[in-house]
Amino acid sequence: MNQLRSQSVPKTELPDLSAPELTQQWISYEDPTEQFANMLTSVGGVCARVKNVDEVNQKLAEIPAYQAAKKICSQIANCGQSNVEISNITDPHDFEDIDFAILPGEFAVAENGAVWITNDGGPARTLYFLSQHVALLVPASEVVQHMHAAYERLSFESLGFGTFMSGPSKTADIEQSLVIGAHGARSLTVFLVEEPF
Repeated sequence: MNQLRSQSVPKTELPDLSAPELTQQWISYEDPTEQFANMLTSVGGVCARVKNVDEVNQKLAEIPAYQAAKKICSQIANCGQSNVEISNITDPHDFEDIDFAILPGEFAVAENGAVWITNDGGPARTLYFLSQHVALLVPASEVVQHMHAAYERLSFESLGFGTFMSGPSKTADIEQSLVIGAHGARSLTVFLVEEPF
């Protein structure tokens, strides 16, 4: 063990990722929104392009899981028929029986169908993972090409919560068969909304 510790690896300078010869190699798509929709579909999610929150409400009414939901929780004003008041909940475990959650996403990534989600703390962040079904609203203008562009947008100046979410929960460990909704949301619908919400 001491021999391993005594060996030093020479320091290597990190590459300049903004150098022209590197930036020309980044993945780019002619239609990032279409690429995002295709990637999200490939991992079991659904993408819908809509004009505004009114159109989101129309589309929600067509989703069987939303129609059957007894407990609906929405963090988007005038979106969905929310019957659970988030501000009354102080224990994250109280979200365990939410059937459908309608939540904001900050931006989407064309490369892999992921959405960056954040929350300023408190129990509401568990909604993304404990709810049976999740719908995310993302501004349609906020679709970046690839993960490098996504990481450039992130800021960690203060403590907080943030993660990328792509598709519903899934696992393929058991008997080598894909199981959707194994340990989290059973469905994910992402609405790319043109107008501010």
